[in-house]
This record gives sequence, C-alpha cells and structure tokens, in this order.
Amino acid sequence: MEIVMLGAPGTGKGTVGKMLSKEFNIPHISSGEIFRSYSQKHDKLAEKIKSYIDKGNLVPDDLTIELVEKRLNEKDALNGFILDGFPRTVAQGEKLHEILTAQERAINIVVYLDLPDEEIIDRIVKRRTCPNPECREIYNLEFKPPKQEGICDICGTPLIIRDDDNEETVKQRLKTYHETSEELVDYYKKQALLYTVKLNKESNVTTMGLSEEIRSYFE
Repeated sequence: MEIVMLGAPGTGKGTVGKMLSKEFNIPHISSGEIFRSYSQKHDKLAEKIKSYIDKGNLVPDDLTIELVEKRLNEKDALNGFILDGFPRTVAQGEKLHEILTAQERAINIVVYLDLPDEEIIDRIVKRRTCPNPECREIYNLEFKPPKQEGICDICGTPLIIRDDDNEETVKQRLKTYHETSEELVDYYKKQALLYTVKLNKESNVTTMGLSEEIRSYFE
C-alpha cells in the first residue's frame, strides 16, 4: 500500500503517519527527517540543507527528489510506504508518479489533514520532540504532554524544541506551504485519490480512528 500524507506543518502528519505505519506494517518516511539527518552531518551538502530548513524554506526540487527516491528504493519500502512531507508541489507529485510507474507501483490514497493556520501556529510552538534518531516521538504540551516533564515517555531522552519550531519560522513555513501545496491538493483531488480529514483545535489525532477509517475506505 502506497500512502501520501498531505497537510500544512503542524497538522499531525507525522503522528498519523506513525499510526498508519503500525497498522499496515509499512514504513513511515518523513522527508523532514531525511533532511534533518543529512543536515546533522559535517559537509557542504549538510550546510546547504540546514540553511533552507532554518529559514523555513523548501529544499529545492532536484535535491529533494534525489534524497526521497533513494529512500523509496530501500528494501523496507518496496512493499509499501507512508510518505510524509513529499510531494509538496505538483512538479514533485508528477515526479513521484514517474518514479512509482517505473517500479510498477502507484499511490493508493492521499490523506489530507486540514487545520486553520492560527491553530497550527499554536500547536507548533507547544511541540516538543525526542531527538533520539531511533525514536523521534512528538509531544504537545497541551494535548499530548510527556508523563515526566521534558522527558520522552518511550526512550527517556530529554525532549527538545526544534530550531524551526518558533512562531516566526512557522509563519514563513505556512506562507511557503500555501504558495506551493494548495495546487497539489487539487492535483490529487482530480485523480480521486484525496481523503480529507477536517481538524480543529480540539482534534487529537492520536485518538482518532483514522486507520480504521482508511481501512474501511479501501474495503
């Protein structure tokens, strides 16, 4: 099963993606995590990627496509995947179609999480992340706080505020998202692949039965 997650930063794509990963036993592949893992290295490519991330800008298409295509060709993704953070533009969507067609695969469903901008900003500034690369659990101080303040429930690692989880950067990320990704929503809607989930401030994606809904959708 090939699933694409769509939605602005902070809508819960990562949380839902991990839920679906466990439900369908396929990897959750986050382009953001791919970028961050590269940005932590010490070379010119890492510096270049980090410069885009820190400013809230998109990593250029050619570089993004190269890194994502490499990940999709890894063994664990050959029987399906949940792709989170890619594609972000119609051009990337078309390239993804080309990549999958060459592998005799295709996107089965695009899950679109829709949440107003002001609520996204509130969520992100309250977000805390586990920096352990084997965990990467995400918390929210309001509706998903850790059991012990500042400590990951799963692995015990001290939680961090990501460099790009500040209001100024979030606003820039949202501006960039609206300029590039809204056409992508229409692109998948026209292909009858879009499954929209309307969210609000009270929506807790960790308790929503999205995996059951998606399974029913296929049946």
